[in-house]
Amino acid sequence: MTLSALRAASPQQQAEAGYADTLREILQQPSTWRATAALLRDPATRETLARALTPRPAHIVFTGSGSSMYIGECAAPAVRQGTGIATQAIAAGTLLTHASSVLPPGPGLLVSLARSGDSPESCGVVDRLLADAPDWRHLVITCNAKGKLATRYNHDPRVAVVVLDDRTNDRSLVMTSSFTNLLVACTGLLIGTSQEVSLAAIDALAASVERIFEQQADTLAAMAQRDVEAAVYLGSGGGIGEAHEVALKMVEMTGGKVITMAETYLGLRHGPMSSIRPTTLIVGVLSSDADVRGYELDLLRELARKQLGMGRLVIGERIPADALVAGDAAIELGDIHGGDVPVLLAGVVTGQLLALFRCLQLGDRPDAPSEGVLTRVVQTFTLHGADA
Repeated sequence: MTLSALRAASPQQQAEAGYADTLREILQQPSTWRATAALLRDPATRETLARALTPRPAHIVFTGSGSSMYIGECAAPAVRQGTGIATQAIAAGTLLTHASSVLPPGPGLLVSLARSGDSPESCGVVDRLLADAPDWRHLVITCNAKGKLATRYNHDPRVAVVVLDDRTNDRSLVMTSSFTNLLVACTGLLIGTSQEVSLAAIDALAASVERIFEQQADTLAAMAQRDVEAAVYLGSGGGIGEAHEVALKMVEMTGGKVITMAETYLGLRHGPMSSIRPTTLIVGVLSSDADVRGYELDLLRELARKQLGMGRLVIGERIPADALVAGDAAIELGDIHGGDVPVLLAGVVTGQLLALFRCLQLGDRPDAPSEGVLTRVVQTFTLHGADA
């Protein structure tokens, strides 16, 4: 099983094997990132983003459910550093049940991230905060122009909406290109700041990921063909969002046959390291920050000394040879610039491919895993409370 073989199959064969949508949506990411980066610089989009940030909010909160929440975890540190505004990610479900105890004092900006915008929490949170926290403004970023989140608030001046290219509205059950494009879209808040992710940086990232598809995908396929029963994903700073996302991708695509955990590099020592078994794969993205990277490499070398896990898959730029031992693999990103967000995007794509290969190796169907358990859009449930 190789990426080239999967791509060479006819559309009918891909559909019958259950991976046509997922494969297409993974592979389209470099081209869609370029389109999303260009959209952010369109005058109409620039005006929408400027309106959301004017007057300057005291707080920015990213929110979403599942993968959409993890986008906020990836973006929040860079947005805080670039804008100087206190920024955090809070799950939509938490805002729905505990807004009064977790929402910072306004005036603030709530950034709602969603593939479909039709999950119950999506509008439920916005509706509740429009009523109960009127000093908060709202920015919706979604992949679905027809979704409730994109259409419900057209006449409310407190809500601004950015809709991405329809190609990013993934048809597969799992979010792949929708996740990464929503993360690229979050960097629109950084345009004009010291942390701006430029068009050139996105183009360099896209070229690097295209090289992964062409030159390094077989490394991931070979890793997925090993006896991987569990996987530990490591990240630092915004990288914990990336770790959460790729851990979820492995669980979703394998229907839970591979048990996963996401942890920070420094947090792994405080108990979770004891769970690593000989059939556990360790996956880590290296930060672009030299000091942070030092801590990460120390942890990887410690794992090697202790002979923990079946091997380490390390993703990053200029990975030192002494960080790897027999059984390990490296995905070298080349020269990516623009801070940690582009590196995290490349790490997410790597994790998507690893999960795709492992799913197929186990005989499952990536487009619709866990059939009867999960649905592409979470089904309607009761929203409790006086204003529900």
